[in-house]
Amino acid sequence: MDFTALTPLPSPSSVPETATFLDGPGSVTPVELHRNLSGWLSRETRRGEETPVLVVSTSGSTGRPKRTVLTARALRASGLATEAATGTDGGAQWLLALPVHYVAGAQVIARSVIAGTSPIHTASISSDVSFGAADFLRAAEKLTGRHRMTSLVPTQVHTLLEDADAGSVPQDELLEVLRGFNAILLGGAPASADLLARCRVEGIPLVLTYGSAETAGGCVYDAQALPGTRIAIQPSAEGGLGRIWLGGPTLASGYLGDPERTASAFRHDADGHTWYRTDDLGEVDAQGRLTVAGRADDVVITGGIKVSARAVAAELERDRDVREALVVALPSQRWGQEIRALVSRAPGRKPELEALGANVRENLGPAAVPKRILVVDHLPQTSTGKPDAGAARRALSDESLGT
Repeated sequence: MDFTALTPLPSPSSVPETATFLDGPGSVTPVELHRNLSGWLSRETRRGEETPVLVVSTSGSTGRPKRTVLTARALRASGLATEAATGTDGGAQWLLALPVHYVAGAQVIARSVIAGTSPIHTASISSDVSFGAADFLRAAEKLTGRHRMTSLVPTQVHTLLEDADAGSVPQDELLEVLRGFNAILLGGAPASADLLARCRVEGIPLVLTYGSAETAGGCVYDAQALPGTRIAIQPSAEGGLGRIWLGGPTLASGYLGDPERTASAFRHDADGHTWYRTDDLGEVDAQGRLTVAGRADDVVITGGIKVSARAVAAELERDRDVREALVVALPSQRWGQEIRALVSRAPGRKPELEALGANVRENLGPAAVPKRILVVDHLPQTSTGKPDAGAARRALSDESLGT
């Protein structure tokens, strides 16, 4: 693809009153969203395919939120592609365990409407009950569909397995329920290698998804593009990994009332196809499999040496005492940028800071060793369950918190 020939997409200046705005917790209930989308997405409905029906405010974990406009066509294309990719043609019943103001949660509702099924949601969605294995099992007991699906973030899978390990629920019962899903879509943040390995051993049918609100949620499943999705890699001027661009019918129409950011992120090619410029770097192999290496701004230049924050986090998560890690860069007069990390402790474990630093040094080099590691019970999260990089930076900037 000739990236120099791409032309900017105009920004949507307004949306119909019938569009649902997902502006944060409490902006809409699952029942309300199901009702609002039913008039546009049911299998019997084919009206207003280009009508904006959802406006999703992104989490803003690394910057100010954007209001992403999704049409009926984009949501329908995403839902039907998911059915094709997961072998659930004809519809699945979904378990909702993510907030509906988050695109993955909203998509559980949209896909349910398309499938003609009624989703079951955990108590954590509509009350102050914390998400956990007992809540998940109670919801799963109510599923009656032949095909069963759910969407989770890595932290939730950690919680389910840890609750069972601690005896909060029978482990055999939890594993049987998890294995009974056709697929458990996992996205929102990278999952640790240890978590993925355990799920493979236990036979839990995880499907790793890649996408965002701009692509109506996941559009790449287990490294393969969904039907209709296109992937292009824009080469880097410095060589190495290129920037990921995504195309296809699931793309958003742009950002509401934000022409500058719409023009930067969404482009038309010479054939009239629309493309979305992601913030991620990656590569595609000969079989069309996408490897996502991390965000374009993931690279930290510390003391003149380039280090991948994602690689540092993955190395920290290899330690059995660590549940999850979040690595950020902070300004430094001496180093330009310095690497700091939050790590959450695994249940009953106490991470040894010297050992963590030594492992990073051995496998990634001395420049990659975090200048500060802060151990916490849980990583900070946005309201959508994603790691909150802004909160991590604030915590790691507060020297009074100790190590």
